[in-house]
Amino acid sequence: MLEDVTTTRHGASDELGAFLRSRRERLSPEHAGVATDGRARRVRGLRREELADLAGVSVGYYTRLEQGAGHAVSPAVLDALARALQLDDTEHQHLRTLATPPRRDRRRARRTVLRPAVRDLTFEDVAAVVVDHRDDVLGWNPLGHALLAGHLDPAAPDCRERPNVARMLFLDPDHRALYRDWRSKAATTVSALHQEQARRPDDDALGGLVDELCSASEEFVAMWSQRPVRVCASGARDLDHPEVGRLRVTNETLTLPDDDQQLGLFHARRGTPDHAALARLASRERRRAVVAGVRTDVSA
Repeated sequence: MLEDVTTTRHGASDELGAFLRSRRERLSPEHAGVATDGRARRVRGLRREELADLAGVSVGYYTRLEQGAGHAVSPAVLDALARALQLDDTEHQHLRTLATPPRRDRRRARRTVLRPAVRDLTFEDVAAVVVDHRDDVLGWNPLGHALLAGHLDPAAPDCRERPNVARMLFLDPDHRALYRDWRSKAATTVSALHQEQARRPDDDALGGLVDELCSASEEFVAMWSQRPVRVCASGARDLDHPEVGRLRVTNETLTLPDDDQQLGLFHARRGTPDHAALARLASRERRRAVVAGVRTDVSA
């Protein structure tokens, strides 16, 4: 399994085949409208010949696609496969991306730099964090740091080894314990990594992160092998914070223009206990900042 994951990140055709196979195995004959003889089946989901028949392509052609031997798949065939596999819009777009990988571009491996204008954004009682396409944390406001990773050095995004959301989710027990809905958050994160890898197959740093997580986490391997594809730009997150207890926050994710960066905002409606908890945490951070400033002045 680990070897398979490592290999597919280097071959777009391999990843296309693996994605097709995962969706074929997910689709039952009953849901696909395929008649069966009632006997026990030795394969999960549909057989290749059943899927090929639904899509209107030859079994040999479809088999070559799954085996990574396909080249230049036409839009019409991709659409037919998407219909046969009952893909949603996000999965359909991901299928197109895998079938038409971008040109090799080593420049995508560069380190991402947080723009000063974004760094200087401030939000009252709103936690904010900026990540790049690898889920590296580029910056956060004091409340964002306190909410998501208060156990880490707040200056960490300015260090050479940046915190990484995916790494924290799977390998950092403190961060993992923050999410009462950890499995949902983890699946969304794995999905985002899958889609970014399809867009940037030559990003060695991104591939290295995937390899690291595959080596260190069986849960990551299990989720990665399912090849989840979803979009989660907003939604509620149930947290269990070590300082202010349980709270539910709304998470909005904004893609910054002309960058590979996303701004994540965590907030709660005013007048609710959840907003009061965020406000308490923000107030604590302001007091800590004042104390730290006083101590700095004294030591100077």
